[in-house]
Amino acid sequence: MTVFAGGLDSKVLVLNKMYTALRVVNGRRAFTLLAKEVAEVISVEAGTYVAYDFSSWAEASDYQRAHECDVHDWVTTTRLIIAVPKIIRLLGYDRFPREQVKLNRRNIYARDGNQCQYCGRHFSTRELTLDHVIPRVQEGTNSWANLVCSCVSCNAKKGGRTPTQAHMKLIRTPIKPKRNPAIALRLGSPKYQSWKTFLDEAYWTVELE
Repeated sequence: MTVFAGGLDSKVLVLNKMYTALRVVNGRRAFTLLAKEVAEVISVEAGTYVAYDFSSWAEASDYQRAHECDVHDWVTTTRLIIAVPKIIRLLGYDRFPREQVKLNRRNIYARDGNQCQYCGRHFSTRELTLDHVIPRVQEGTNSWANLVCSCVSCNAKKGGRTPTQAHMKLIRTPIKPKRNPAIALRLGSPKYQSWKTFLDEAYWTVELE
């Protein structure tokens, strides 16, 4: 059996007191909230919600380590080995999330699936740039409809021109997503399937920290 360390960078879904998804934080932040007793772990087990405080979650981790080791990320300390929760709930916070998907580089890369919108090839984030469909020199704006992923080669080829002027074609029309694209990517992993219970169509706008 292998116990995985480095779980402090794992992603944890945060709910408000009303079980509404608010944001996604890393494991380090989640454990801080649990240690301060302002949050509890929510585990989806056999279709029901089971709540744990920090102590009872540490005890439950012993069973999970023996029987479900591979479905959890882990943090090892000098005193214990504990599973990183996938979902926590803030005990005294009943506000609702802002219904906006942030316009930022990460969400545009996620929306476009790390695919150059001109040549159609996939690249790592380090090999991608953002391109203004209508260039800024032609009064193009920073907007969902005007920003796309582009590889360095296609971006250089297009230069300060529109796709039409550069004789290039977008593989799809850029639009503002109705749901947070980075969260949608994580839901493709079996590890985060329990998030689906709380991420209905009304609240696909949780922010990533």
